[in-house]
Amino acid sequence: MAKPIMAKATAVWLVDNTTISFKQIADFVGMHELEVQGIADGDVATGVKGFDPIANNQLVQEEIDAAQDNPLHKLKLKFNAAAQGEEKRRGPRYTPLSKRQDRPASILWLVKFHPELTDGQVGKLVGTTKPTIQAIRERTHWNIANIQPIDPVALGLCKQSELDAAVQKAAAKKAAEGSVMSDDERRKLVSTEQSLGMEAEPKIPSAIEGLETFSLGDAPEEKEEETGDILDAESFFNLPGDKDDEADS
Repeated sequence: MAKPIMAKATAVWLVDNTTISFKQIADFVGMHELEVQGIADGDVATGVKGFDPIANNQLVQEEIDAAQDNPLHKLKLKFNAAAQGEEKRRGPRYTPLSKRQDRPASILWLVKFHPELTDGQVGKLVGTTKPTIQAIRERTHWNIANIQPIDPVALGLCKQSELDAAVQKAAAKKAAEGSVMSDDERRKLVSTEQSLGMEAEPKIPSAIEGLETFSLGDAPEEKEEETGDILDAESFFNLPGDKDDEADS
């Protein structure tokens, strides 16, 4: 149900100028009944000036009269043709000025780690325009050499749930197209919780690539070759000149 603008000020005016019950006023302005009672007691909205809903085209006098006569009557906001569709208005996400300089880094992170996301999805996540996304995709951005990819969730540009929803939508589209995904693509297209729950795939360190056939365990001990010659202690003390000396003697 649509609510009036300046709800608290409208409640103050209704409390001060009508005999409508607290419950009826609370339902109309979207407040709790005890808050409206607090306004009447002077504990809530102290110093707030009343906002006339009749003069501001939010209520008609007939609605107020009907609510005063019947405690069960629910106040209805006056139809305003100019306000129709306001709640459905779409536009780029608002990004605070302090974080706008971080958007290129987030865009680069998204196009690098989630290339399956469309420009529209990326723009909705970080609040940017398609020309900017295209410039970063094609590396024609004026500052591309100095941009480092940073997770938009870490920068506070979007929520993790929003990013997960976007990649899940991309996953569904990928599956509908029937294309085969690699393991890396499959991990990128799942949510963070699912990805963290997957078993890590064993990878060979780059320093030992090409040595896959070698065992990393303990090498079997080599048996010493048995020699047929048995050396005795005297053979170590027979110097080369011993035989010549014996012959001379």
